[in-house]
Amino acid sequence: MNILVFGKNGQVAQELNALDGTMCLDRDSADLTNPDTCAALIEDHNPDAVINAAAYTAVDKAEEEEPLATVINGDAPGAMAKVCAALGIPFVHISTDYVFEGGGDAPWKPSDPTGPLGAYGRSKLAGERAVKAADGTYAILRTSWVFSPHGNNFVKTMLRLGAERDSLTIVADQIGGPTAARDIAAACHRIACALKDAPEKSGIYHFSGAPDCSWADFAREIFSQAALECQVTDIASAAYPTPATRPLNSRMDCSSTTTAFGIDRPEWRVSLNHILTDLGALS
Repeated sequence: MNILVFGKNGQVAQELNALDGTMCLDRDSADLTNPDTCAALIEDHNPDAVINAAAYTAVDKAEEEEPLATVINGDAPGAMAKVCAALGIPFVHISTDYVFEGGGDAPWKPSDPTGPLGAYGRSKLAGERAVKAADGTYAILRTSWVFSPHGNNFVKTMLRLGAERDSLTIVADQIGGPTAARDIAAACHRIACALKDAPEKSGIYHFSGAPDCSWADFAREIFSQAALECQVTDIASAAYPTPATRPLNSRMDCSSTTTAFGIDRPEWRVSLNHILTDLGALS
C-alpha cells in the first residue's frame, strides 16, 4: 500500500518516513499555506491513502498568528480531504487534545463537545470540521503530549535541564497521556490500511499513552530512567503563565480506537525507555 504523508521533519512524520510504503513530503515540496497546491500533489501522486502529519504546532505563537495557523491546520487538511474523497482513498489526519476546554477529570470521548481555549485549538478544530465536511473515508486521530528522539519536545528538554540542574519546578495540575511519536505513526499507518477495506469505520478517534500522569510525574520518570539526580517540585499552571492557556484535563478515552482497529493505548514508560536508548541517555 502506497501512502502519501504530508510532513517529513516533524516528530510523527519522521517515524512515518521509516515505515514501508510511505512517501513523505517536506515543506519545500508541500506548502501548507497553499491548500490548493497540497490538493494537487495528492492528485499527482495518486496514492492508496494519505496521512497528514504536518501542522502549525507553535501553541503560544498561534495567539498572534491565528489566521496563519488556521490556514495550515484548517484549510490545508480540508483541501486534502476533499481530493481524497474524490479519489475514493482514505485520509488520516492527526489532531489534538487542545480541541477540548480541559475541565473536570473524566477522560474525553470522541463524541464529547469541543471547546478550545486558544488559537491553536481553534485552528485544529477547524481542520477537523473541514475533514469531516469533505464526506470521504477519513479518520481524525486526536493525540497528546508527543515525544520522540527528534526535534524539540519535553523529554529532550528534561534530559538537558536535568543534566544541568539539581532541581526543577514542573507543572503538576495538567494531566494527560504522554504519547511516543513512533506509536502514533504506527497507529496512523494501521488505521489508513484498515480504512481501505472498511470505510465505514470513518470517524474521530483518540490515541494517547497510558497511564495518565502530570508533567511533573512525567519528568520524574524521565530522570529515573536516565539516572539523573534532579529533584522535581510540583507547581500549578498559574505559577508558570504562558500566552496560550493549556487544558488541565487532557485525559482521553481511547476505547473506540481499540474496538475499531485493535489498537491499545501504548505504555508510555516502555516507549520512553526505547527513546532514551535511541538517544544514548540510559546509563
